Amino acid sequence: MPLPKHLFVNDESGALSDTRESDWHKRVALRGVYCRTYLTICTVSEFKATLRAGSNTWPGLYPLYFIASDGTALSYDSARKEFRNIASSIREKSSDGWRVVGCRINYEDNDLVCDRSGKKIESAYGEEPASTRNSH
Repeated sequence: MPLPKHLFVNDESGALSDTRESDWHKRVALRGVYCRTYLTICTVSEFKATLRAGSNTWPGLYPLYFIASDGTALSYDSARKEFRNIASSIREKSSDGWRVVGCRINYEDNDLVCDRSGKKIESAYGEEPASTRNSH
């Protein structure tokens, strides 16, 4: 769901501001961190901000994934679908496999899959499968 036109997200800080007042840029933001990637996630707010920031870094567009407290990998799609379970586990500091504790870039692991959906998590620099490489 897109934000209303009067709301502005600062690309640098991730802050959310209301632009309806003439000096909005001098005021304290509505939310200091609305959209930002956290490498370590301790609160539901940090998890939400990381989800909002998207599944790729900026700059670079490196693919991101979540890490649960039990070490499992979780794709952004699965994290969105299981938001309630994850938020509850973060709040309660549960060890039930749903508590997201971090977000990382998948640089080279071509075999990394989401432990919830079984779908592949894209890698930035991993080798292409043999079937797609050009042979000379």
